[in-house]
Amino acid sequence: MIEVARAILLADMNSFYASVHQALDPTLREKPVIVAGDPAKRHGIVLAASYEAKAFGIKTGLTVGEARRACPHGIFIKPQHHLYTHFSSRILNIMRDFTPLVEPFSIDEAFMDVTGCRELFGAPEEIARRLQERIRDEVGVGCSIGVGPNKLLAKMAAGLRKPNGLTVLELKDVPERLWPLPVRELFGIGSRYEHHLARLSIRTIGDLAAFPRDSLKKRFGVVGETMWWCANGVDHSSVDPHSLDQAKSIGQQITLPRDYRGEEVEVVLLELADLVGQRVRAGGYLGKTVVLTLKDTSFKWLSRMHTLRRYTDLTNDIYRGSRELFARHWSRQSPVRMVGVALGNLVPHEGGEQLSLFEGSEQMRKADAAGDAVRRRFGERAIFRAVSLTTAGVRYVR
Repeated sequence: MIEVARAILLADMNSFYASVHQALDPTLREKPVIVAGDPAKRHGIVLAASYEAKAFGIKTGLTVGEARRACPHGIFIKPQHHLYTHFSSRILNIMRDFTPLVEPFSIDEAFMDVTGCRELFGAPEEIARRLQERIRDEVGVGCSIGVGPNKLLAKMAAGLRKPNGLTVLELKDVPERLWPLPVRELFGIGSRYEHHLARLSIRTIGDLAAFPRDSLKKRFGVVGETMWWCANGVDHSSVDPHSLDQAKSIGQQITLPRDYRGEEVEVVLLELADLVGQRVRAGGYLGKTVVLTLKDTSFKWLSRMHTLRRYTDLTNDIYRGSRELFARHWSRQSPVRMVGVALGNLVPHEGGEQLSLFEGSEQMRKADAAGDAVRRRFGERAIFRAVSLTTAGVRYVR
C-alpha cells in the first residue's frame, strides 16, 4: 500500500475584526479601521486594526489615546463579537465544501486536511487558491493560507506572507526558511520559554533544532522534546473536526474601558456570568467549577477557581461563585482592567431534575430559559438586566 503524503492547510483571516467591518461597509475599505474597546474614551484598548492602520504603528493593546496620536484620521469602531462569530461560521462552511476535515483553531483561523481531495479539487496549492477566492468573493474578507505536510508547517507557512499570502512549506524547506528565524517565531514558544532558551544560547529556530534533544528533555521535560521536534518541522497531530465538540470549559472575558472597582466589578461579573450561562445552556452542558480571572493596568494577574457542590447551568450560580472569589481574593479598592469568568468541569446535560447550589433554583431556571428564548428570537439586545444601564455596565452600553 502506497502512503500518500499529508496535505494540510491553515487559513488565517487578515485583520479579521477590522476586515469584517470593511466587508459590511464598503466605504471603510482601504481606510485605517481600528476596533477598540471604547472609542469614546481615551482609555479603551485596541483589539484589532486594518493593515491601513497598522501602517501607522497601530497594534493590539494600545490605548485609544495612543492610537489617536499615532493615527489621527483613524476610524474607531466598537467591537461587535456577534458579527465576528457569524462571519467565522460562514468561512468554516466554505472550508467544509472542500473537505469534512476542518478544525477551528481560533475565531479567525482553521486547519483543513485535503489529503484525499486531489481528485476532486486539484493539488493542495490549487485548493488553497480556490479557497482564498471563495472567502474573498462570498464573505468579503482576505486571508493568508499556509500549505504543508503537517499542521505545524501549515501554521508557520501562513505567517510568512501577509496579507493575502499563499505559501507552501515542505519539510525540506525548514533549514532555509525557518531555521534563521528568531526562536520566538516558532509556534508554541512564548516569552517565558524564549527567556529560558536564551540562557542556553538558543536564539534562533536553527539553534533549537541543533541542540541535543535529550538535554532539552532533561531540562524542560516533554515540552523540551516537543520544542525540538517542532524546530525540525515534525508534527504528527491530526486535523480533528470534533475538537470543539466536547468543551472542557466555557468562558467570557472583557478588557474594560477604564479602571473598575468594587460594585462596578460585580456588575461586570453579572454580565459575564449571564453570557457564560447562555453559552453553557446552548451547548447542553452543566458545570461545577467557577473560574475568575482579573488583571489590573500594571499587569498584576489573578486566577482563582471554586468548585460548587452541584453541577449547574444557571447564571445566578455562576455569578455568585465568581462574586465570592472576587470578595475573597481581590481588594474592593484595587483597580481592575480585565475580567474573565468561566464555568469548567463540564459534563453533558442529560436531562432530569437539576439541583442548584442555591435556593430558588426553579425560579432562576425559568427566568434563564425565558431570557434565552427571547434572545434567540429577537436578538442579543432584546432583553438585559437593569444593572447594565448603569455607568458600570459594559455589555450593552459601551
